[in-house]
Amino acid sequence: MEEGKKAEEGGWKKAAVAVDGEDGFAQDLVGGRGFVVNIISLWGIYIRRTFTAAGLSSQAIHIDDETTIHFWGPKSPDPTDPKPPLVLLHGFGPDTHWQWHPQVAFFAREFALYIPNLVFFGDSTTKSAERSEMFQAVSVGKLMEKLGVKRYYVVGTSYGGYVAYHMAAMWPERVEKVVIASSAVNWKQRDNEEFLEKRAKAGSRDELLLPETAAQLRGLLATMIHRGSHGYMPDFLLNDVVLNMYSKNRKMKIELLDGLHVGKHNTVNISPLHQDVFLVWGEHDQLFPLEKATELMELLGEKTKLEVIKNTGHAPQIEKPVQFNKIVYKLLVGYSSPPRDCNGGKKLQ
Repeated sequence: MEEGKKAEEGGWKKAAVAVDGEDGFAQDLVGGRGFVVNIISLWGIYIRRTFTAAGLSSQAIHIDDETTIHFWGPKSPDPTDPKPPLVLLHGFGPDTHWQWHPQVAFFAREFALYIPNLVFFGDSTTKSAERSEMFQAVSVGKLMEKLGVKRYYVVGTSYGGYVAYHMAAMWPERVEKVVIASSAVNWKQRDNEEFLEKRAKAGSRDELLLPETAAQLRGLLATMIHRGSHGYMPDFLLNDVVLNMYSKNRKMKIELLDGLHVGKHNTVNISPLHQDVFLVWGEHDQLFPLEKATELMELLGEKTKLEVIKNTGHAPQIEKPVQFNKIVYKLLVGYSSPPRDCNGGKKLQ
């Protein structure tokens, strides 16, 4: 009986690590059944505290008469110690703090971070009928304009990569460099059909990306994360994840998926970008296979580079955060890691 209990608890710990990547906080919290039930709420509190510890605060701005954007940004920017602004755009899934927490402490040392929730994620909302990725790009652009930030770097992952591409295309004078991670802006209609038929661990797009049950969440994790074993993940833990991360604004998020221009046709209309463009991809991405990255590199022009993270799936910023952070940092500033003393920012070149 005791051995069975230890094995079950060991399974919960592996499950927590499978969700949390390399950070290990969730593993530290797992100690017994009653405690695990509340792990997602506790973990969320911890993550928000890591954002505040990095000098960020939770803010919301009405960017126009219809749309409000919630974001994490500098508490009190110091004009005597400027840091280059960096915008992080999340993928289609949990709110932004869940997706970017392994990056915050690392990048906050040398960048002024702006981490918005895209419309209908977190507390960002709109009365507009627009639902496209271009609308999301315009909304983030308006946010930065309202904040008085004139030039910045942009990093977008998956759905956020679509938004990052359009921001760079619309405002080459504002977006200095752009990183598109795990995001096939060149996705075609037939790619959607092939993915759902051959690789998706789900019966439909909505079931995969907006799971409502523990079984559907297992399918999402199996599709998105490259691991030999996810460990045992009890239903009550997965249901808590679904409740806390996927239930809010579900109807509107389905509308966002329906409103995507990417993947609507079998022809791709992509203009090369004028900026330095960096693609970061997981070697074993099942959603957007690596060949889409090599194709996209050719379409985006001669200033585009591709970095592949080995033994990683669709979420390298979660699965391999240390490696992801170092790669992105090097691509943006030209050397591999921040100095220990990060006083004094770097101006955008």
